[in-house]
Amino acid sequence: MSANRDHMSSYDRERASVFHSWSAQNAITPFMVAGGEGSYVIGEDGERYLDFSSQLVNTNLGHQHPAIVDAIVQQAQELATIAPQHGYRSRYEAAEMIVDRSFDGAAKVFFTNGGTEAVEHAVRMARLHTGRPKVLATYRSYHGATATSINLTGDPRRWTTDTASAGVVHFFGPFLYRSEFHATTEAEECARALQHLERTIESEGPATIAAIILESVPGTAGIMVPPAGYLAGVRALCDKFGILYIADEVMAGFGRTGAWFAFQHFGVTPDLVTFAKGVNSGYVPLGGVIINEAVSATFGDRVYPGGLTYSGHPLACAAAVGSMRFMSDAHVVEHAKALGDEIIRPELLAMQERHPSIGEIRGLGVMFAIELVKDRATKEPLAPYGASSPAMNEVIAACRAEKLLIFANFNRLHVVPPCNISADDLRDGLARLDRALAVADRHYTGS
Repeated sequence: MSANRDHMSSYDRERASVFHSWSAQNAITPFMVAGGEGSYVIGEDGERYLDFSSQLVNTNLGHQHPAIVDAIVQQAQELATIAPQHGYRSRYEAAEMIVDRSFDGAAKVFFTNGGTEAVEHAVRMARLHTGRPKVLATYRSYHGATATSINLTGDPRRWTTDTASAGVVHFFGPFLYRSEFHATTEAEECARALQHLERTIESEGPATIAAIILESVPGTAGIMVPPAGYLAGVRALCDKFGILYIADEVMAGFGRTGAWFAFQHFGVTPDLVTFAKGVNSGYVPLGGVIINEAVSATFGDRVYPGGLTYSGHPLACAAAVGSMRFMSDAHVVEHAKALGDEIIRPELLAMQERHPSIGEIRGLGVMFAIELVKDRATKEPLAPYGASSPAMNEVIAACRAEKLLIFANFNRLHVVPPCNISADDLRDGLARLDRALAVADRHYTGS
């Protein structure tokens, strides 16, 4: 086989040797990349594609950012790796900077290799701290793909591996556009969703519940910004019943919503926070758990039963330090907020006037969703829940023809460019998207 590889295209070699995630292997058509620069990806075809996906919503500072690349290079020259039982400067500097940007009462950071491991360890900490087995999570959520985190996940990717034996109970979170509570206003949706959650807690037995985990702004599941008062209501229920509140900030954190962490928009204080992705734009895998003083104290004299060979890897932590320093110095978080308020939201609302296929737009900062429908009155989606459709595939292809990389899930397109994208590039990308949405309109069947 190896003798024949020189005669194969890079595309064929990729398909022949790499097992791709979330895919039927015979159906994959990977886009072959040669490089990246800023908000652009350069394909092997030599074309420059505007990256409105930030890959998997993680390249918050775009591609090849010198602040991160230089930090990695300098760290590699000094010390490429060190075991986690030792102390090291880039590790404690990253932890200090993350704690300082998180919440009052944050004490320490446990580093992981990514978001799914962060969720695993946050849940383990909560169970050991409380002595309780159950964790509550919403439908329409994504928390990862390892044993516990996939069971916590609420979207259909859970179905094939969920054995209902992981101590997880799901409930409905607020989502007015497709309300489970027959609500007609955000206030009604908030109140009824909180009532539903309290009844779930009461019915499951409060003394059996260790934690409630929520994406502060759900990402892959649809960017449903919680209504005013909802997260505060969850915090109050956690306090009432002695339950820990875990904020999953893996996708929404580090500037994505126009704040360092999305929960900061809502004036709440979690007990544990999971993070990854934007902490260093994914240049070297890194995630972690921010731990409050009470949970940290639990393991002051008690051994925490968990660890990873690469916990707090120097290259990853150096990348995080370089990233956070640049974000602070260049006011990237404020820039992301302004882009959302001044460009993305008004431009998408204008598109909604032009395109009948847009049922709703929603989001914060540089994290917006476009809900595509066949009929605004019935809200029939352009693709069914848990699947794609020929119509959605045509829309995605139209985006690709516009040299626009877009994040798509079910019947939605997500506008999630880098947090530091320029206003000009952002407007250019939105114009490309506007043209591509004409394809969605051709499948509209409403009046």
